[in-house]
Amino acid sequence: MGPMRAVIQRVSHARVSVDGECIGRIGHGLAVLLGIRTDDTRAEADYLSQKIIGLRIFSDQDGKFNHSLRDVDGELLVVSQFTLYGDCRKGRRPSFIAAAGVETALPLYEYFVERARSRNIRVATGRFQATMAVELVNDGPVTIILDTADERRARADG
Repeated sequence: MGPMRAVIQRVSHARVSVDGECIGRIGHGLAVLLGIRTDDTRAEADYLSQKIIGLRIFSDQDGKFNHSLRDVDGELLVVSQFTLYGDCRKGRRPSFIAAAGVETALPLYEYFVERARSRNIRVATGRFQATMAVELVNDGPVTIILDTADERRARADG
């Protein structure tokens, strides 16, 4: 199993456009940039979607992070982001050899979105392989990076 990666931002609103046309928008919720590796499986997608929906990164009445996306009736914007696997260790141009190709990434991206929707979350998406403009207002700001490899290590240690 590979490490699927997500950059999660708590937002007051977000939208994604292609060629100036808005194709997805959300209000209060989470914007997720999703990176899929060549050896990722549905297990990573299922685990990560569940983890993101359950993250307690929304404030309660005392300002503490006690509420999840579901608790605040939040929405999810999911955008595929192969550049999360850019390897910059050699030279100045990133290598994307670890990023999954379309034949692996597209079905896993769609599965990730399906799993979130099956958990009764409203999900908006980008367009796979399109040049997109993502606009958001980061609420907090709050930004979390999840990597399923880190999560596996934590479960093993814990």
